[in-house]
Amino acid sequence: MNQSTTQKTRDTGQEQKSHVLTLPLDHTQADRSPHTYERWLIAKLVRMAGAPPVRFRLWNGDVIEPEGQKAEFTLHLTDPKALYALVTNPNLAFGDLYSAGRLEVEGDLPDLMEAVYRAVYEARQKWPKWLEALWRNHTPRSTGISEAKENIHHHYDLGNEFYRLWLDNAEMQYTCAYYETPDLSLEQAQLAKLEHVCRKLRLKPGMTVVEAGCGWGGLARYMARNYGVKVHSYNISREQLDYAREEAHKQGLDHLVEYVEDDYRNISGQYDAFVSIGMLEHVGKENYAALSELIKRSLKPDGIALLHSIGRNRPMLMNAWIEKRIFPGAYPPSIGEFMQICEHGDFSVLDVENLRLHYAQTLSHWMERFTENEDKVTAMYDGHFTRAWRMYLAGSMAAFRAGSLQLFQVVFSHGDNNRLPQSRQDLYNFPAAPEEA
Repeated sequence: MNQSTTQKTRDTGQEQKSHVLTLPLDHTQADRSPHTYERWLIAKLVRMAGAPPVRFRLWNGDVIEPEGQKAEFTLHLTDPKALYALVTNPNLAFGDLYSAGRLEVEGDLPDLMEAVYRAVYEARQKWPKWLEALWRNHTPRSTGISEAKENIHHHYDLGNEFYRLWLDNAEMQYTCAYYETPDLSLEQAQLAKLEHVCRKLRLKPGMTVVEAGCGWGGLARYMARNYGVKVHSYNISREQLDYAREEAHKQGLDHLVEYVEDDYRNISGQYDAFVSIGMLEHVGKENYAALSELIKRSLKPDGIALLHSIGRNRPMLMNAWIEKRIFPGAYPPSIGEFMQICEHGDFSVLDVENLRLHYAQTLSHWMERFTENEDKVTAMYDGHFTRAWRMYLAGSMAAFRAGSLQLFQVVFSHGDNNRLPQSRQDLYNFPAAPEEA
């Protein structure tokens, strides 16, 4: 998605630099009436998807209403080939067609996606094997060391200015916030998340922390600034590291925070705490055993580890469109797969918290800000990119609302560590969120 290419604009013939999605943009003849079998295909598609409350408006203006219920949303297909793509593989085609402008949505996009997810979840229990195979999601791309760098570059190196438009302006957190109360601002909730993580790690001044995948470095700076710990943060995104180092220097934290441009697999040394926020989705389950061994050798005997990751209730591949266009190599683990990391290292699990609805609210805040800045996003990239990211944010919000995605925070330690707190009461003695942010 984020490979810069130079293309001719159709209107002016001038060259512009743009991040271009590879999308099926070509329309076919759209001035004819739909064939009888095309109407049948739509009816079949709706039934296989669990009959969500959706009407279809076709390329010639014909409308097909849902059977036995009132439509809450309208999908407008602009050409016949869009229909065939949607029927063949909706997991990939829905996002592609929406991004290309060949599928228009009337109604609230996150609400539509939530309704579809809930309907499909119920319907797929009765799918024939041939349909399961036809509509399958593909195996994620490799997350080996060289491939991981390209995967991360694809998503995170779109430009810091892009992410500044819609992330919080406190610490640039691109992970789930923590809403102790529903009225918190995005900034308050993101700072509350950082505080919540620090409390779970039982940080004290002088401790050492290693962080695998640091984003724009906000957690490392928060830990150093508020807890007086020394942090080594690993990341392979050059743009994120440039921002992180500049912010640490501005805040006078250079002596406590070191941002390392390297793969997490090259972490060395022993630390009082190991933390990773929003990176496990990119690790790949084939690498969980190696990650477990890395954490085991990185933690001091009394050390504590925390992993924060999008997850599932049961094993399931990432949506084909998200994996292909947005997050290459992504795989959110089920809670059982998550626990394999702890079992492999003979770790004791101390705390498991699910922040699923917190992520839905985080995405709602992100989407509100993204929508306010869509003109700027389009000017930076193009309209197809803007539509793709609108779909990505809306679909993610819907997935957390519908329960098809979870957000796990898991805290664990060496199995023979007896220097552990007797309860978790101290985590909640006073609010994690600041009064202002």
